[in-house]
Amino acid sequence: MEQYKQEFIEFMVESDVLKFGEFTLKSGRKSPFFMNAGAYVTGAQLQKLGQYYAKAIHDKYGTDFDVLFGPAYKGIPLTVATTIAFSELYGKEIRYSSNRKEIKDHGDTGILLGSRMKDGDRVVIIEDVTTSGKSIEETFPIIKAQGNVHIVGLMVSLNRMEVGKGGRKCALDEIRDLYGFETNAIVSMEEVVEYLYNRPCNGRVVIDDTLKAAIDAYYEQYGAK
Repeated sequence: MEQYKQEFIEFMVESDVLKFGEFTLKSGRKSPFFMNAGAYVTGAQLQKLGQYYAKAIHDKYGTDFDVLFGPAYKGIPLTVATTIAFSELYGKEIRYSSNRKEIKDHGDTGILLGSRMKDGDRVVIIEDVTTSGKSIEETFPIIKAQGNVHIVGLMVSLNRMEVGKGGRKCALDEIRDLYGFETNAIVSMEEVVEYLYNRPCNGRVVIDDTLKAAIDAYYEQYGAK
């Protein structure tokens, strides 16, 4: 596993973004883990987060794209932090863009916040986590309405690796097959479990035998085949 992935897993735990225990998800599923990207709240955390996203995007998509698009609202700080990190790490100026929830009709008008898009732009979409693909369902037509733009791919921080709306594939695979662009994550839950199992992190073992058994049971029921 790449060094930046190992560091990112520890970073999620230390930032209290990735938690383990018993959680009821929006879907009603009882999950032994939960991710809340809203817990990234400090300048230092956002700086590191942008660097991890930038490294993963560079790893999967290189530098051959023009715009990083983050769906409102959580995607806005992710996009800003990552464009800054991409410039610092790779010397490539990427424009950031996000959507507004409501179209603005005065001043800086339109649906977009940040850079506008033009014909020929290559776009990477960035999100925190995707469980159902609903945000992409809303985002895709907004991006395509801006002109003859090409969506290179999607990058999320964590692939939960559980079945999406179709009941067979994970949400990232469903999005890939439905929209025709690549989908990737900085890390998957499989990598998280592999790295943290019986390993001290932040002064304690986060995934012990009991929690590992609970995670395995969860994926027996909800895991993507």
